[in-house]
Amino acid sequence: LNKFSFQSLIDQYFGRMRSLTNNKELPARIRFLLQNTVELRDNNWVPRKAYVDNGPKTINQVRQDAVKDLGVFIPPPTDGMKNDFFMDNSSFLPTRIKFDRETLGGLADMFGQMPGSGIGTGPGVIQDHYSPTMGRHRTNPLFNGHISNGSHQPQFEAGSKPFLKPNQVYNHSGQMQPKDMAPRFNKKGKLNADEISLRPAQSFILNKKQVPKLQPQMTLIPPSVQGSSLGQSPQLGLKMNPPPIQEKPAKSNKKAPPTKEDLHKMTETLVADYLNKNNTGEAVNAVREMRAPKHFLSEMLNKIIVYSLDRSDEAKEHASTLIHALCVEGVVTGENLMQAFLSVLDQCPKIEEEVPLVKSYLAQFAARAIIADLVTIADLAHQLENGAHFPLFLLCLQQLVKLKDREWLADLFLQSKVNMQKMLPEIDQNKDRMLEILEGKGLSFLFPLMKLEKELLKQIKVDPSPQSIYKWIKDNISPKLHTDKGFVNILMTSFLQYIAYEINPDDDEELLSAPSKEQLDEEKQLLLSFKPVMQKFLHDHIDLQVSALYALQVHCNAKAYPKGMLLRYFVNFYDMEIIEEEAFLSWKEDITQEHPGKGKALFQVNQWLTWLETAEEEESEDEDY
Repeated sequence: LNKFSFQSLIDQYFGRMRSLTNNKELPARIRFLLQNTVELRDNNWVPRKAYVDNGPKTINQVRQDAVKDLGVFIPPPTDGMKNDFFMDNSSFLPTRIKFDRETLGGLADMFGQMPGSGIGTGPGVIQDHYSPTMGRHRTNPLFNGHISNGSHQPQFEAGSKPFLKPNQVYNHSGQMQPKDMAPRFNKKGKLNADEISLRPAQSFILNKKQVPKLQPQMTLIPPSVQGSSLGQSPQLGLKMNPPPIQEKPAKSNKKAPPTKEDLHKMTETLVADYLNKNNTGEAVNAVREMRAPKHFLSEMLNKIIVYSLDRSDEAKEHASTLIHALCVEGVVTGENLMQAFLSVLDQCPKIEEEVPLVKSYLAQFAARAIIADLVTIADLAHQLENGAHFPLFLLCLQQLVKLKDREWLADLFLQSKVNMQKMLPEIDQNKDRMLEILEGKGLSFLFPLMKLEKELLKQIKVDPSPQSIYKWIKDNISPKLHTDKGFVNILMTSFLQYIAYEINPDDDEELLSAPSKEQLDEEKQLLLSFKPVMQKFLHDHIDLQVSALYALQVHCNAKAYPKGMLLRYFVNFYDMEIIEEEAFLSWKEDITQEHPGKGKALFQVNQWLTWLETAEEEESEDEDY
């Protein structure tokens, strides 16, 4: 049983070794060592002849065995050959013929891959110039080779001394059938020239820089088939070619790229010509012909802007036209223009000495670029936040109004989502100061709601009649904003603040928490007087009605939720038909945390909202019958 188990294990080991011989990930030397071991077992552990002799053989013994066994003579190297081709410092590696291992059979194994490429590696192997140790599988690139079906003996021709090419071994019949080959090499048939690849192995393809230019080239002389007879071999040899004539490269017609100094001069010249002739197409072509590198484009635009700053308004307008044309034609990009603009801004302190209004002129350039869609207001604002180069951004907005109109700019600015407070110096970043600065620049129209918030309460106090209030709103607030939630919020807040002021001008906390009957009646009458204006803007707009309830919530929260105040207003809004049931219920379900005090508000009115919801359901059921 033990013997059987041991035999089974040995079979498994050798089965594993046999499979590893086909594993391409292993080094070739390991795979062949495994294959030799497997084949040795298959051959009843009878070693091949190459391993029968005791001890390693010298190269002379190998040559003698070749003569004895194969009938082939391999002569020792001549001094001339050693000196010319096989010195250690020689980097000349001529084209190698690639032999097919299986076609050549066991000859490669007998001589360590191929004669002339190494007997093998390992201790005891003697090397010379014919057998450098390069591994069992590598062929030596130091030789040319040629194999023919003819029986002529191949020779090298070096000078006048013929000698046998060391990596060519034949028997007398022209077939390669060495003795004592491993079983895998037992193949029948002759060696055909068609089976031989003339391409060098990939691992031996060298960089051209490794081959000295003045080395003589070795070329393979094809054998002469005609006139050859049995027992003779076609003449092979090395032909010494003269070094190739080094011709001087033809002079290139390409001009050297312009220097930075040249580009500056060309830019100044083309801008001067353009401002004199106003020929945009010619100027664009001149920029193309400059062949300016991409990194210079921003600098070029910088020069165009700076060149026109101290000239007439017409010249500056023409410069803007040229920049626009360059962008449209794809010669420069909006990013190039922004970089150029910012670099000019960095030069402003120096330029202002000669051109005091430089920021106003730069604002013109920026405004024209925005109108031409080369850059956006948001792009410009991002570069000028926190009052950078203040008041350049506001000057640009002024130029946009001048070149277009207020309505166009108001729409564009609203779409840009720019936070105007961030465009001011940090000390001025509050609503009151911002509105003051904008009014000083004639730009307060950009924030009509901010103006409404500040002015509407004053107007109500001057004349609280619904007709006067509506007229003022119509004259000062664009109809586009009448359905804006912000507008409704401000409108309702102004009415609530006015009512609270009229009832309790001193803001007495006791009166807020426990108002008299007279105060409650006055509150209701004031609310009825504003009802027409409220209905005008809230009727049939549930979302705006919800905004009105949020305005009431914030108002009560600011007063610390006096007892009964929020519920009282809810009931009045409902009874006066200012706010519809759907709006109340939408406000209840809304989870927006934008407005403070929602939790407290729900606590005060939740019972009433439950009644409202129940009443609405009952009314709906009655309508069904």
